Amino acid sequence: MNTTGVLSFTQQAWEQVLAKVKRAVVYLDAACAESLHWGCGSSRLLEAVGSPACYLREFEPAAVGGGAEQPKAVFVLSSLLKGRIVETLRDIISRSHFQYCVVVTAVNHAVHLTANHVPPAAAAELEGQQPVFEQLEEKLCEWMGNMNYTAEVLHIPLLLAPVAPHLALTPAFASLFPLLPQDVHILNSARPDRRRLGSLAEVDAAALTPELLLQIRCLVSGLSALCEHLGVREECFAVGSLSRIIAADLANFAPAKNRRKTASGRASVVFVDRTLDLTGAVGHHGDNLVEKILAVLPQLPGHTSDVMVNMVELTALQAEEESQKVVVPGCLAQSNDPAARALWEALLNTKHKEAVMEVRRHLVEAASRANLPIKMSMGEVTPGQLMSYIQLFKNNRKSLGNHCGLLQLGLATVQTLRHPQTAKWDNFLAFERLLLQSIGESTMSVVLHQLLPMIKPLNQRTNDDYSPEELLVLLLYIYSVSGEFSVDKDLGESEEKVKKALAQVFCEESELSPLLQKITGCDSSINLTFHKSKSAVDELFTSLRDVAGARNLMKQFKSVYVPGNHTHQASTYASYKPLLKQVVEEIFNPERPDPADIEHMSSGLTDLLKTGFSMFMKVSRPHPSDHPLLILFVVGGVTVSEAKMIKDLVPSLKPGTQVIVLSTRLLKPLNIPELLFATDRLHPDLGF
Repeated sequence: MNTTGVLSFTQQAWEQVLAKVKRAVVYLDAACAESLHWGCGSSRLLEAVGSPACYLREFEPAAVGGGAEQPKAVFVLSSLLKGRIVETLRDIISRSHFQYCVVVTAVNHAVHLTANHVPPAAAAELEGQQPVFEQLEEKLCEWMGNMNYTAEVLHIPLLLAPVAPHLALTPAFASLFPLLPQDVHILNSARPDRRRLGSLAEVDAAALTPELLLQIRCLVSGLSALCEHLGVREECFAVGSLSRIIAADLANFAPAKNRRKTASGRASVVFVDRTLDLTGAVGHHGDNLVEKILAVLPQLPGHTSDVMVNMVELTALQAEEESQKVVVPGCLAQSNDPAARALWEALLNTKHKEAVMEVRRHLVEAASRANLPIKMSMGEVTPGQLMSYIQLFKNNRKSLGNHCGLLQLGLATVQTLRHPQTAKWDNFLAFERLLLQSIGESTMSVVLHQLLPMIKPLNQRTNDDYSPEELLVLLLYIYSVSGEFSVDKDLGESEEKVKKALAQVFCEESELSPLLQKITGCDSSINLTFHKSKSAVDELFTSLRDVAGARNLMKQFKSVYVPGNHTHQASTYASYKPLLKQVVEEIFNPERPDPADIEHMSSGLTDLLKTGFSMFMKVSRPHPSDHPLLILFVVGGVTVSEAKMIKDLVPSLKPGTQVIVLSTRLLKPLNIPELLFATDRLHPDLGF
């Protein structure tokens, strides 16, 4: 069993796809494209297609169909084959000349039965049969216009985008985010005839919306396939309310029962709700270059965890905005370039300063191997110095081709170091440190008063001041790190002042960003009245209060704040202790107490008996440190720094234990306001 398992799992899945695509028009949805991007690269797909023409297309209603000289199509989809997805398939095929269609879905047939309301007992009787896929095959032939044409529908688990050997993401579930107390009120209002849910602790699978439950089942289907590939029987554990539902669903996933009986390895899968600690997600303590690259460079269209690198500097074009639209951007994922991948993994695993030096070392070595006229310089690495090394490759086409991946990472580094937003990173960090000290010494109302002067309308802001979105990031930091606090008259007044100032700032924006449009429900600041803006801000603060109380249900992990200690002997400043670090330390606590907040999910009668007998007999209850592999799944996103911390911490606490970090997405601070304030967590769009 090897932690490269996430990479081999993804590559093996794509090999099955590649075996089908020869001379086909290939349609991919965004999540599958992202899996391909990190897993084996689009060049492998193009090689497998083997046609001089570019036959790759985005799967969407307006996608171009296949011409008379294109008789074969392969559709690679991350979703259930239902609703709008099937309608889009019909529309594309009907306007094409296909005679052979293959549809690949990342969701297994058992989940399709659930989606079509087939009861579990009836589904069990259909084991080995695939009626949903067979019916769609008939439809495909019908849409192609001849029932003698060939149609195939098959399941291949294209779940992961493997960012590194220890870290993989699930792009199809990038918007999956744990619930907040306000979501409990929405659930209650949708079920007036049933017992009211008192808190998140009472929310179970039966209380969820059908869409969210189905989304969870789709995720579980993929995770079960991963466990099968790794050859492990998994024990499922959870920290947090949504994690508990996901872990229970995986533990009791009917198609997994047979594979678990024959699995030779064992693993612990621990799910953790992101909402229990948003401090790490919006904070700037991570001294990591990749986090800064992700935060400041523009997002690669259609992707959740990669960026666009401006490649104009390596061309003869002028470095102007128009040129950027002409030249295809570079990116961070370099799945087919071993040297670039080695540098990428080094950047993920080192601190900012060492990472920049590592970029210089790789550029110098590549230039030396290519016999380029390099001038060595020691001391501090500057963007200009790195750029001078990169420019050496500009007029040497062979070297440019050989080292293209390395040059993309080099340019990403230079563009990040030169970006004005990078200088602001330190401002955020300084303010966060100040907040940590204030929280220990002052009331919440005093802390909010410190924020007030920083809330400035557009006409008073300089580049060093905070935008409305950045102010939301700071507010999230304050409420998440503070945790539960007592509400008094002073706090109410302070919150009201901040709300009014923020509502006014929203109104005075010349243009509303996409996030502010979603929050306010207005597409233009012209239509945004103060009343509308204030109502939106009031809702934001309801969510902020929910964030502050997110750990209320925890017994052990109640705080991520460590107060300072000032005595005559020594002085320590207040600090932040990541919840993920606390969870990992508790898992590998040498005394092995029964974890108070890491809940085991039983997978049937045997487990239930074991848990029951352990109360009065010497039967050991399952513990997350029991097995040689730990899979830690953070529901709602993880940062690069957190993944590195977990990767380094586990072997130091229990040598020999392997760890894989999985998450729904790679986070930058501005993702959290989007997921928290502008995402319908209860009603994900499944394409129905």
